[in-house]
Amino acid sequence: MLTMKKNKEHYRGCLIGGAIGDAFGSAVEFLSIDAIREKYGEAGITDLVCGESGLAEITDDTQMTLFTAEGILRADSNNSGNRIEQASLSVSHAYLRWLITQGYPKFEEFNEIYDGWLLEEKELHASRAPGNTCLSALLSKEKGTLEKPLNNSKGCGGVMRVAPAGLAYPKEKAFEMGAEFAVITHGHPSGYLSAGALAYIIASTIEGSNLEEAVEGALAALKTHEGHEECAVILEKAVELVDSELPDSEAIKILGEGWVGEESLAIAVYCSLKHKDDYRKAIVASVNHSGDSDSTGAITGNIVGAYLGLSSIPEEWVGKLELKEVIMKMADDLLGFYQKHKVY
Repeated sequence: MLTMKKNKEHYRGCLIGGAIGDAFGSAVEFLSIDAIREKYGEAGITDLVCGESGLAEITDDTQMTLFTAEGILRADSNNSGNRIEQASLSVSHAYLRWLITQGYPKFEEFNEIYDGWLLEEKELHASRAPGNTCLSALLSKEKGTLEKPLNNSKGCGGVMRVAPAGLAYPKEKAFEMGAEFAVITHGHPSGYLSAGALAYIIASTIEGSNLEEAVEGALAALKTHEGHEECAVILEKAVELVDSELPDSEAIKILGEGWVGEESLAIAVYCSLKHKDDYRKAIVASVNHSGDSDSTGAITGNIVGAYLGLSSIPEEWVGKLELKEVIMKMADDLLGFYQKHKVY
């Protein structure tokens, strides 16, 4: 019997868990595993590193996750037209608001979109190494779609921000919406299908599936889409490696460095399945490698946080997290959205 997780414990666990993984990995994002061990010891980085503010700072991964959530919620206020197109447009407008937080000026032709409480959060107005593909796509003022992608990028900037789709929609719809939100900026199938798969995994977990079932279901959904092969092969490899005797760092090395969508998701899936009952171990594994540690940490945190809930996350880590109240509020709002649309 499925145990539903449609509650604050697991919604907050997903977004807070992702933000902590993001902050955790940001300290070592551009370091090799050897450099990480030289700096932090043989076990690598095992605790949050706080910035000058005294808090563990999020990066663009969590910033854009919050704006994805805002876009989903604001689409709900307009009941006209195609819901998929409506939500996609609303999320793309939310990303233009995120651009303002990165120091870019408003676009006059979109003047009516620059409002809302999230934009007024001063701590969000910080440039935390935003991805070039996200910036260039949004600055073009064009919106990528599945029918007409803007580019051929498969960077992980699409998948790292779509966890809210998994919290807002049932699993089948979540895959579709995750891909729609990612293709706004990332046009390669591995860039947007990895996002769809992540959204499915989170939605399935929230609906009561265990992680193995959630990943299996995501793979099945993935294989129904054109261009799925690259993403499916590496996800299957991640599942296979869970049963190996390899150290985590060696298993992750086989999967890649996480700079592209399919690799970042595969690393997160491996760490989540390998340490599915221990949030701390999953996060530590997900960031100690030579690659995009903040994104792999964020995605792992989203998955395991949704699965285990907020209470599984060390209290001292939650206490140190930048913008934790904002993140929790957004999680609660997404829960309200899901409850309103029990059959979306």
